Amino acid sequence: MLGIYSFQKFSSLDFPGRLAAIVWFSGCNMRCSYCYNKDVVFGKKQIEEEEFLEFLKKRIGLLDGVSFTGGCPTMYPNLIDFAKKIKNMGFEIKLDTNGINFEVIKEMVEKNLVDYIALDFKAPKEKFYEITKNKHYEKFEKTFDYLIEADVEFEVRTTVHTDLLDENDINKIIDVLSKKGYKGTYYLQNYFETDKETIGNLPHQKRKLDISKINKLIPVEFRNF
Repeated sequence: MLGIYSFQKFSSLDFPGRLAAIVWFSGCNMRCSYCYNKDVVFGKKQIEEEEFLEFLKKRIGLLDGVSFTGGCPTMYPNLIDFAKKIKNMGFEIKLDTNGINFEVIKEMVEKNLVDYIALDFKAPKEKFYEITKNKHYEKFEKTFDYLIEADVEFEVRTTVHTDLLDENDINKIIDVLSKKGYKGTYYLQNYFETDKETIGNLPHQKRKLDISKINKLIPVEFRNF
């Protein structure tokens, strides 16, 4: 059963400008080779909603928001109602998403149930399946096109393991973002080296991305480089 796998009581880093609790949802519709959250992706619900909501009640006035991550939060069948309960308590919500479940994201935006979205642009179209093992690039693209026009703050980000993506791949993504009118900052996240086994059993990177080769069509910031 999909649901809350675990939560962290607070973080000042995950939700820009807010002190937030982080909720990990089990299950995912992708199998990214570099993912080290195998327990979450292949896991099942560990925590009931009410346990987390009771925790939040004691943090009113102390925390600013809640960050939904995973796994893939949009796979959780009760996400909309859960978000309503959190918003009704006065907290803001950040959603981490791969963009595949367009209808869920659209409903959250239209019902004012999300304040900030971090959209993962996993790979250029021709490498999308290779990286994610998901064939539905067009669903991601539909979500991205919608967010460009929607009244919600969002960022686009890509995790870079140079065995999978090189400078040319990143520049292809930047070209797509520029042509589609993305006005925000594009965040490149260097693969987080860990001793945990990843879904694709990836080795450590042999090299880091050469930042000097990344084009400047849009603002780019580098995390963990």
